[in-house]
Amino acid sequence: MHTYRYAIALTGSIATGKSSAISLLKLHGLQSIDADAVAHALLRSDATAIDALFEENFLDANGAILRTRLGEYIFGNPAAKAKLEAYMHPKIRDAIYEQSRRFEALKFPYLIEIPLFFETRSYPIERSVVVYAPREVQFERLMQRNNFTYEQAKARIDAQMDIETKKSLATYVIDNSGNLKQLQRECEAFVDKIKNSTF
Repeated sequence: MHTYRYAIALTGSIATGKSSAISLLKLHGLQSIDADAVAHALLRSDATAIDALFEENFLDANGAILRTRLGEYIFGNPAAKAKLEAYMHPKIRDAIYEQSRRFEALKFPYLIEIPLFFETRSYPIERSVVVYAPREVQFERLMQRNNFTYEQAKARIDAQMDIETKKSLATYVIDNSGNLKQLQRECEAFVDKIKNSTF
């Protein structure tokens, strides 16, 4: 069984700043695999098969998945969400496994960005890092970034595992409740920790 010995799962919640943290960590030389990017590639390559899962049509004129429309549809439809995940998740896991083999061969810590790491528990990865911001900061950022109402932001945040729970489950925490300078310091401290850890 693949053990992901040198992998660290990077996760967080909506509007906690995962993308910003990843960009900074890459500047420090950490390699990463992005589960979302793998999923988006799968949506492109398997568009027809994915569309066939549902009675409604989610393809545009070029045969590509209308991602926003599909997202809105499954957000309020648990049965459709489960059907999509049953198709996507095994394929995403296989693709991540293939990419990770190259990184494992280097025998140095690397990141796998998995937004639903704690929710799905689908990856046998021992170490995790949570990019953290308290709930009120999530609300503020999400409403500003996406021009959401309070109710829209609440629906998105409530649909995920609570950030405090994720923080309590994490091996490491990168605190992104402040400004960019603070996030830079937090990322530097995290890199120092893992470079000095035994894997």
